Amino acid sequence: MFFKKLKNSILLILTVSLLLPTQILAYSEYIIAGGENIGIELNSKGIIIVGTYEVDGKNPAKEANLQVGDIITSINNSKVATIEEMLTEIDKLNDVSSVSINYLRGSKTYSTTLKLIKDSNDVYKTGLYVKDSITGVGTLSFIDPNTKLYGALGHEIIEKSTGQKLEIKDGKIYNSTVTSITPSDDGNPGEKNARYDSSIVYGDVKENTSSGIFGSYTDTLPDKKLYKVAEPSQVKTGSAKILTVLSGEEVKEYDINIISVSKEDKETKNILFEITDSELLEKTGGIVQGMSGSPIIQGEYIIGAVTHVVVDNPKRGYGIFIVNMLEEAEN
Repeated sequence: MFFKKLKNSILLILTVSLLLPTQILAYSEYIIAGGENIGIELNSKGIIIVGTYEVDGKNPAKEANLQVGDIITSINNSKVATIEEMLTEIDKLNDVSSVSINYLRGSKTYSTTLKLIKDSNDVYKTGLYVKDSITGVGTLSFIDPNTKLYGALGHEIIEKSTGQKLEIKDGKIYNSTVTSITPSDDGNPGEKNARYDSSIVYGDVKENTSSGIFGSYTDTLPDKKLYKVAEPSQVKTGSAKILTVLSGEEVKEYDINIISVSKEDKETKNILFEITDSELLEKTGGIVQGMSGSPIIQGEYIIGAVTHVVVDNPKRGYGIFIVNMLEEAEN
């Protein structure tokens, strides 16, 4: 009887074990640390209104209730995703003084009528400043050698005119060379100055999220050292390094000191650190724009990526846990 009960118990345990979900590590245990400077081009899901202007003393956008940040999705019931497509639809008009527009404001769709005004050259004026893509510079954080997924920046890309996160259709990352550094000082973050070569494409962009930009690395994988992925519990205060480019395309290590680690539910400010490297401080004065995404290394582990500068003290910055980026890349 005892053995029968024991057998039933074992069967029950096995059955329950099979029913319980198991945690599967989707990303690799060892990944390629980045540090390379990259050019970034993102195409929006529609045509973003970034400003308005008056035409002959009138403001057509205001009269149509259009605002900065609205996204135009169709002109006269024809879908448009680029400025070129928008202009093509307007050029089809023959002495028509207005067009119907569908647009997004937040998550809601609206319709309106926009009056057009011809100038002295018979060119239609809309009273709108619009944009359908943005470009910039940042730093590659990692590549997963097994999935070829990559992550960069460690934070979302904001469209400056609207102050909103750019909702993207697609994009790409490509070659970028640092030409000079505008140093940071207290209250005034500096920046990397760079030139781009968009013909040398490294990968596509599928997501623009609060944890960074993500996509597939389509170029040949770089022959670089693999670092073990650190869980948040393994990240310690004390010495560490960041990998970044200050001149040309050379990735170098620079010393930092991790001041504190927050294991609370924070998306992008998990690690507070201070730059201690004399060479880096001499050249940059601290964290500069374009350094976002620089991987943070501690021993044999990749633990995070640089995300923010402390504006009043640019020697200090924040970093995101690398696992937060890896998990987002897998979504």
